[in-house]
Amino acid sequence: MQLHQKKEEFKEAEIQVVVISFESIESTRKYLRDTSLDWPVLLDDRKILYRYFDMGKVGFWDLWGFQTWRAYLREMLQGRFPRKGDGNIQQQGGNVILDPDGRIRLHHIGSGPGDRPDVNLLLRFVSEAGQEFRKETYNVNL
Repeated sequence: MQLHQKKEEFKEAEIQVVVISFESIESTRKYLRDTSLDWPVLLDDRKILYRYFDMGKVGFWDLWGFQTWRAYLREMLQGRFPRKGDGNIQQQGGNVILDPDGRIRLHHIGSGPGDRPDVNLLLRFVSEAGQEFRKETYNVNL
């Protein structure tokens, strides 16, 4: 299950999801059109945040291994087909949860495209963290 499939649950929990992209503005706009994603997107074409959160490059088998093919198959079965980006396909992604004071509460670096934490686990994690996650502003001090 992907984050956008739990969009309403994130909204109800007052969690602001922000997507970070390292691709070009043109490629990111195409991605937004193709996916109808309506969360805020930050462009990090110099990969400052990726470096800050230690997201480097994945190896060949991480990129093209079983987990990736399984994730792509799940997407294709739901009518969503992988698209070729114009960025570096070896760039690691991940999930980071910051509290309102900018403290890192969860830091997951993906070993490949198919390696993401379960969305229900993310929701439960934030829910169990209590009311301090319910504030509206999130600051990252780099």
